[in-house]
Amino acid sequence: MRMFDGRGLGVGLIMAVACSGAAWAAPGDLTVRVGAAHVAPNDDSGQLNPPIVAGAEVEVDSSTSLGLTVGYMLGEKLGIGLLAAWPFEHDIKGAGALAGAGTIAKTKHLPPTVTLQYHFAPEASVRPFVGAGINYTKFFSEKTEGALRDDLDVQDISLDDSWGWALEAGIDVDVTPDWFLSGQIFYIDIDTTAELAGGAASIDVDINPWVFMASVGRTF
Repeated sequence: MRMFDGRGLGVGLIMAVACSGAAWAAPGDLTVRVGAAHVAPNDDSGQLNPPIVAGAEVEVDSSTSLGLTVGYMLGEKLGIGLLAAWPFEHDIKGAGALAGAGTIAKTKHLPPTVTLQYHFAPEASVRPFVGAGINYTKFFSEKTEGALRDDLDVQDISLDDSWGWALEAGIDVDVTPDWFLSGQIFYIDIDTTAELAGGAASIDVDINPWVFMASVGRTF
């Protein structure tokens, strides 16, 4: 689905760069933030179905990666934000009846998230904002390990991609007329089903992570 004309965006970027000179955001401005993003799952696991191991559950470890957010101001206080990142890699550990089994699988994921933002004081040197929007999470490079692979002879695992809602809060603080420091917090609805051995068994997992990002940004 085409959301905009690429030529129009190019013209807009050139105009934004030409008019830059202060870190605060005005209508038409583009902001870019780069820094560390930490995903801390607030997970809740169902049980393995069928119960190859009765009461078997899982939990998902935290992960840190390079994060990137891009924002575009639509008006005086409204903007659009995009969260992107270098892939996160998570250990999936046994829980419930599998507690103590350690890491039983690994996966990577990308969580592109688009939000509509409200900026409370876009022309101030300290600029808080909030946002709400939608997330798409793509899982890939899944593999089994440890007891799941060696003891239960489960050689493959796949995780369904996820669509869900997202909330964010953030603050930008000017350092120079061109640069600022930023902190952002996201809460993202991520639900997936892990299928084992080509669908012979499955388990539902609500990951629902908090995402914390500390970054350096620039307004163009």
